[in-house]
Amino acid sequence: MQPRFPRPRVKVRENVNEAIRAREVRAVFPDGVVEIMPTQQAIRRAREMGLDLILVAPTAEPPVAKAMDYGQWQYEQKKKQQEAKKKQHVIQVKELKFRPNTDDHDYNFKLKHAIRFLTEGNRVKAVVQFRGREISHAELGKNLLLRLASDLAQYGTIEGQPRLEGRFAHIIITPKKEAAARKEKPAEAKPSAAPQAETRTAPAPEAGEAESAG
Repeated sequence: MQPRFPRPRVKVRENVNEAIRAREVRAVFPDGVVEIMPTQQAIRRAREMGLDLILVAPTAEPPVAKAMDYGQWQYEQKKKQQEAKKKQHVIQVKELKFRPNTDDHDYNFKLKHAIRFLTEGNRVKAVVQFRGREISHAELGKNLLLRLASDLAQYGTIEGQPRLEGRFAHIIITPKKEAAARKEKPAEAKPSAAPQAETRTAPAPEAGEAESAG
């Protein structure tokens, strides 16, 4: 007995030709003719032009169908989807970790990262971790988070006040629209002005000397 293999599914093109369920459509043809007619009549006319009838506005009354090449229509739809996908931005939460005694060098390094994250349109979660007896000085971590929020005021807005959960304190900073719209540009070093050469003006000859010279 030969094994049975499942029959391949025939891919049905939705909203194209016979797959259009509406009895009549507002048919749009390349020659500029727009007419309400039975769907089957519109399909026959489109095929006489070597085209397909594609439903482009199924919720309209009556539905709008356009006579065009199905392959070209697919290409245009795919192009629109790709362009829309490029414009989409998935907002992420970028986490930065600090200690209550974080030094200025490490702080400034992470501050630059926070600025970059916010200008890219992402949210920033700043976390201070306490170890051992450091939890008894939780105000140090709170002050550090408030300092960070102040330094990022032109790039983002703090969501509430610093929260303490167990041995962690954190804040969430949301990017401002104007900050996300512009990219941070590195400051250009201004060239120092070249020293000017000292010029001396010879004293004008006195009247007597000018006459003797003549």
